[in-house]
Amino acid sequence: MDTIKPRLGRGLDALLGTMGNDGTATITATATVSLDRIQNNPFQPRKRFDDDELNQLASSIKEHGILQPVVVRSQGDGHYQLIAGERRVRAAQVAGLTAVPVHVVDFNDQQIHEAALVENIQRSDLNAIEKAQGFRDYLSRFTINTEQLATKLGMDRTTISNLLGLLNMAPEVQDAVRLGQVSLGHAKVLKGITDHTRQIALCKETILKNLSVHALDMIVKTVKQNVPGAKPAKVAAEKTPHVQSVENELRQRLSVRVEIQVKAKEKGQIVIGFETNDDFERILEALRK
Repeated sequence: MDTIKPRLGRGLDALLGTMGNDGTATITATATVSLDRIQNNPFQPRKRFDDDELNQLASSIKEHGILQPVVVRSQGDGHYQLIAGERRVRAAQVAGLTAVPVHVVDFNDQQIHEAALVENIQRSDLNAIEKAQGFRDYLSRFTINTEQLATKLGMDRTTISNLLGLLNMAPEVQDAVRLGQVSLGHAKVLKGITDHTRQIALCKETILKNLSVHALDMIVKTVKQNVPGAKPAKVAAEKTPHVQSVENELRQRLSVRVEIQVKAKEKGQIVIGFETNDDFERILEALRK
């Protein structure tokens, strides 16, 4: 029998590595199964599948076949429940296939949920709302905290907490994030507005005017300053042409939002924004050189 060594934070293999008392996963069988005998994964966090991507994958499957078997567990009587590989199953249906190769493993409900999260988050990159909903569903179903989930998925705990916070936004704003009308960066800024009416209005303005994250952030700061009882913001010192040129140079070099905040003569701070872990690692590498 094949065994897969655990590699936490390295993808689906990390979850396959949770099987068994010895820390390895046993694949009980490899077979070809009819598509009509495979049920969907009830813990699948991805709700939307891009038709163009599925058609491209279907074309590849027609030419090369399915190179990586999907992962399933037995439901008895020759029926199976999908654990990982829903995109491949959907594309196989588009390609006209009637059966697909599968790995059959013995997973419990918690391991299926973890596998679905890992496959999508680390391979296909769910939108931020789907990620957050997947985390929330998992945490509410199983006795586990965000720190333990972060360890299982190889993610930072604050990343999970911040994404969960998006679910407190107005449903209309969540829909805009889900549909890609506003980015995760926009969502993080909008999350700071607790009044849902204002939050929705700013979201619509962002879409209508195609506002950048930085521009939206400036508007939100102004909104907060106009809230009754809010403390007035300190007036920042004017940026010199030299400071502005350095700011632009850093933006071009790092390809992220950079702002030099001048607070007084010879005093201030450099704020570097990032929206993904890849951006964070790339910025760190550049700063360490």
